[in-house]
Amino acid sequence: MHNLNAFDADVLRLFHEIAESGSFTAAAELLGYTQSAVSRRIAALERAAGGPLFERLARGVRLTPAGEALHRHAVAVLDRLERAGEELAAIHGGRGGTLRLGAFATANVDLVPGTLRRFVERRPGVELRLVEGLTARLMERLRAGALDVAVISDYPAGLPAAAPHTVLLREDRLLVALPGGHRLAGDAEVDLRDLAEETWIEAAPRGQPTLLVTACAAAGFTPRGGLRVAEWTGKFGFVAAGLGVTLVPELAARAVPPDLVLRPLRGTAPVRKVYAALPETPLPAALELVEMLGEWKACTTASPI
Repeated sequence: MHNLNAFDADVLRLFHEIAESGSFTAAAELLGYTQSAVSRRIAALERAAGGPLFERLARGVRLTPAGEALHRHAVAVLDRLERAGEELAAIHGGRGGTLRLGAFATANVDLVPGTLRRFVERRPGVELRLVEGLTARLMERLRAGALDVAVISDYPAGLPAAAPHTVLLREDRLLVALPGGHRLAGDAEVDLRDLAEETWIEAAPRGQPTLLVTACAAAGFTPRGGLRVAEWTGKFGFVAAGLGVTLVPELAARAVPPDLVLRPLRGTAPVRKVYAALPETPLPAALELVEMLGEWKACTTASPI
């Protein structure tokens, strides 16, 4: 049985240089070995290989059949190691590898795709993988090592306990979506108290406080619950049909259909905070992406009057 420990990268590189040059002396000079060190290492390699690898000639050496077989494998191994080194350098330099990103749904309307477009232009060698999910699930995946960056929100239940390193990206205002023919659709801003009699389309988790309930309480009324609709596209359909109004995060403004109008709320509008979460030892590409996420500019929120 061969001693595989003898086939280390350094000795394979030495073996390859001797095979290419046909000379122990030339390989020793190229790699910075003494002649005696080359002889000792090749002798140890031949013992591990079970027989001679070089035929000693009057001038130089040439491969034996066993040496030719080993040389084919040595070239393949050294090539793979070189490519591995290049790939690792690219990953550590933020120029290559795979970047696994998770984000909640409304972040994927504009924030994430708009940022990734710029990121891909700057770092075309980085392969991107995207997972969509709720904040709690994204944080579980991040802690398990399955994500490199997670775009998360403190709504509706705040940041999960024991959150890793987080970077505040922005405060995301909640706007009110009204049907085009609504009595307040022509106003530049809407006072929440003027919506006290409206039916609200939402699907907040039961038993948890929501930004809508908190904001309405501050305005002196309890919002009238209506149909529970979870998906944003569904909410827009019910609002367009005149069955109620809903709050829309500014992050999702670009997805609002043209037959609805978005209006900011007068005074202190309800907001949620959007963060990027990173593992304890983030990849350079992840840090660069987070910086670019922080530079993103929201689209125009208010529909034309």
